[in-house]
Amino acid sequence: MRVRNLGILAHVDAGKTTVTERFLYLTGATHKRGEVHDGTTVTDFDPLERDRGITIFAAAVSCDWAGHRVNLIDTPGHVDFSDEVERSLRVLDGAVAVFDAVAGVEPQSETVWRQADRHGVPRIAFVNKLDRAGAELDAAVASLRDRLGTVPLPVQLPIGREDGFTGVVDLVRMRAYVWADGADTFADLPVPDDLRDEARHRRRRLEETVAELHPGALEEFCGEDALSGETLTSALRDLTLSGDAVVVLCGSAYRNRGIEPLLDAVVAYLPAPSDLPPVRGEVPADPGAPFTALAFKVNASATGRMTYLRVYAGTLRKGDTVLDATAGRTERIARILRVQADRATEVDEARAGDIVAVVGPKSARAGATLCAPDAPVVLEPPSTADPVVSVAVEARRSTDTGRLATALARLSEEDPSLVVRSDPETGQTVLSGLGELHLEVAVEKLRRDRGLEVTVGRPQVAYRETVTKGVAGLLHRHVKQDGGAGQFAHVVLDVEPAVDDEFVFTSTVTGGRVPQEYVRAVEAGCRDALVEGPLGGHPVTGVRVTLTDGATHPKDSSEMAFRTAGRFALREALRASVMTLLEPVAEVTVTVPAESVGPVLGDLAARRGRVTDQTTRSGTAVVSATVPLAELFGYASRLRGRTQGRGTFTTRPAGYQAARD
Repeated sequence: MRVRNLGILAHVDAGKTTVTERFLYLTGATHKRGEVHDGTTVTDFDPLERDRGITIFAAAVSCDWAGHRVNLIDTPGHVDFSDEVERSLRVLDGAVAVFDAVAGVEPQSETVWRQADRHGVPRIAFVNKLDRAGAELDAAVASLRDRLGTVPLPVQLPIGREDGFTGVVDLVRMRAYVWADGADTFADLPVPDDLRDEARHRRRRLEETVAELHPGALEEFCGEDALSGETLTSALRDLTLSGDAVVVLCGSAYRNRGIEPLLDAVVAYLPAPSDLPPVRGEVPADPGAPFTALAFKVNASATGRMTYLRVYAGTLRKGDTVLDATAGRTERIARILRVQADRATEVDEARAGDIVAVVGPKSARAGATLCAPDAPVVLEPPSTADPVVSVAVEARRSTDTGRLATALARLSEEDPSLVVRSDPETGQTVLSGLGELHLEVAVEKLRRDRGLEVTVGRPQVAYRETVTKGVAGLLHRHVKQDGGAGQFAHVVLDVEPAVDDEFVFTSTVTGGRVPQEYVRAVEAGCRDALVEGPLGGHPVTGVRVTLTDGATHPKDSSEMAFRTAGRFALREALRASVMTLLEPVAEVTVTVPAESVGPVLGDLAARRGRVTDQTTRSGTAVVSATVPLAELFGYASRLRGRTQGRGTFTTRPAGYQAARD
């Protein structure tokens, strides 16, 4: 199958969108090079993205290269939009991870790399911005090895340094690719004399590393003391697909250098849909099999609803009726669209391996499985991160309250990581998301796209509660008699802390004193009780509950009675336990001029931050710290003020820890 479905992954500002733009330009999909700083990119088409200069929404585009159709998703690099990356990775077959040649592996690039690991997505790496001052390929490759724990296999050698970077030596073909200033294509030349020895040395080192990892290459290497170009290419592809190593290329996307070899590497090393085994619940990528697709993104606007699909099996045609297996209802496909960011071309069908958008389904959510009605199947949906920051939102005009509710429902439909709820105590509408920027963008969309004037409260973080010291042998008897059949349930619980912030339920009841169906009801009741803890009504986590004894009544016991008993018993046990309030924390990496380190460290300490690492290089200091998320609101403006606008910082979630003063 001559298709490649890939994503572009990286830390914010590493050059993902510029790489995507160069792909589109060099493949002829666009006729002008889009630039992030000019606001002329194809994939960052939303006004919010152009105003902020970052990718916020995953954008799908398609292009053709070397007889292959490349379906590409440009993903966000900011931690607040990592859920967009998660949904994209679920439907991709491969990825290009982009790294800054000066900074190497940055916090968010490590995060998206781990996300790709969880999904088993094969990757190749592109070290970008080799034309920058301080750029060094070997240092970036070393950071891949040290920070990501992978085996990097550089297949190129840069020609020139920093401003003098003009091309690369291809170590597989042993040829030099040189780009003249302003040229769109490269000159294929012999390896320059001054780099010949270095290129031979690196080619030898590449062969030795590949031979250590690949049995077939080892056999040829032992027999011939070298690897042919064909064997090396085949072995590199096998190692990429297995995840045992990562092919590393380099260049400068902004200057259009290194992009064609990167496209060649996408075709040569990343998998086609047919190269990968079926994911659980799927059939092989066969156009003749029953239709199966996963919805991974929804655009719900006032003018219509568009659902993005990855087709895993079968063929979808315009006018087909499909089953939304997740919701249990049928939907009609009115149109099938080949998407180019904010533009689309209508097509008559989509086959196994395609990524398309469809118009027609009215209720399919991100994560829903669409399939043939006579061959129902449910695919594993992408996971959704729990929100950690909340704000109260209300319409300024009472007449807009209904419109606000509709707009919030559409927002959460498009982005499942946004959660809308009503506060039972205040009656306020609360919008929760993955970070301060995430909520800022959501509120700005309400104002721009829906024309709503809204008032937003101060952000609040999502606290949790956990058990520090539990109780044993807590007895609860639930008895209710008000005419007719009564309710009777008797349970005895042990409560103790659990590891990994999980809820664990076990039963040690013997002799059938509590039937198994009632044990399950007790567990369900315990889960009900975890919604609100005794300290402040926050969700409870990290608890192990053991049902040690119980009793039933021959007539009055029921699943409902035991569920009620489980709920009240655990509530009582939590009130009797020693509880601790947990708060979300973030790993913060601050980059500042060396002379500004003192004030920055003092400010982090004032924010209850704990410094974990500090390095200085070329007059620039990098400070890593763990800081409570609640203390990071407004940190960007404070950091700019303390560093005369020269300081930057990035964050990523680091879980929960006990709240401290």
